[in-house]
Amino acid sequence: MKTLEQCRVAIDRIDTELLELLNKRMEVVERVGAIKKDTGGAIYRPEREKAIIERLSELSKKSGGVLNKAAIEAIFLEIFAVARNLELPERIAYLGPEGSFTHQAAESRFGAMSEYLSLNSIESVFKTIEAGRAKFGVVPIENSRDGIVGETLDLLAQSSMKIVAELYMPIHVTFATKAQKLEDITKIYSKDKGFGQCRDFLSEHGFNDVELIPVESTAKAAILAAEDDNAAAICSHIAAKLYGVPVLFENIEDEQENTTRFVILSDFKNGMSDDDKTSILVRLKDAVKAGALVHFLQDFDDQQINLSKIESRPAKDKDGGFAYWFYIDFYGHIDEPRIQKVVQKHQNEIRWLGSYVKGEN
Repeated sequence: MKTLEQCRVAIDRIDTELLELLNKRMEVVERVGAIKKDTGGAIYRPEREKAIIERLSELSKKSGGVLNKAAIEAIFLEIFAVARNLELPERIAYLGPEGSFTHQAAESRFGAMSEYLSLNSIESVFKTIEAGRAKFGVVPIENSRDGIVGETLDLLAQSSMKIVAELYMPIHVTFATKAQKLEDITKIYSKDKGFGQCRDFLSEHGFNDVELIPVESTAKAAILAAEDDNAAAICSHIAAKLYGVPVLFENIEDEQENTTRFVILSDFKNGMSDDDKTSILVRLKDAVKAGALVHFLQDFDDQQINLSKIESRPAKDKDGGFAYWFYIDFYGHIDEPRIQKVVQKHQNEIRWLGSYVKGEN
């Protein structure tokens, strides 16, 4: 191919082939949906999706393909989302508002075709999926700077919903505006924390004398910037896209190492994969005895189970006394024999929160 026109003709031909193959794939997906409907199988299978991405990434690498794992994942996660909606239309509840980082995390897994329900609290997300008004819920559970999200843990302790997936998302903010030139900007909207996280950027671009207006969310900042050609917003990428505000600069935060771990909640149990993580809450019966926690953890060591996190959390006892849950993440699936040995020994002390494919941090 020597000319641009020849390249375009080749691309059109390949796109036609891709469309035909995608239609064939979706025909099989519809059959899968019918089988699952009869058997009651779960539509969202993170372990299956991960296995597909791993296999295709390895094939691309061996064949010297242009697409790396990140590119393959981006393409196929959207294909998976479309496929799931053909099997059974999904509604996903998330901690809002629309355009929040939780919304961005949800859309990264469930795609543009799914129906999203923005809710104003983590508790509302739990109640919505428990009542069956949504199949999945997406909430934050941990941030690399601020630590664990206590409300999420407290609600997991009370809820019948399980963690079915986790994802780690770097928290990057953008500078979005409809202004033609930087000097035309007279005000900037964001959450109060947003300004503090982007001091260097604001100073470097001469915004020290521009009015900084704090609002309740970065999504609200994008809405206000969309209404004023002389305003800008420090907001999430999805908020800028959602409200039609052009992004002028990406990743403007002073420190890049800020990641939030989100969990996806639902009412089913994942099958085993070869790369699982399990979350539990532990309430030790003899917690007041010296070494109680050490003896409990020794059982994990005896079975060669690697822990990735342990966090204490006050239990809300009716008698008002002091007591603690321990939130623990470890590698492996709850159904593995070695893990079942520990669970059976402490069955009255452990509350299982879910087993799921380990997310990539």
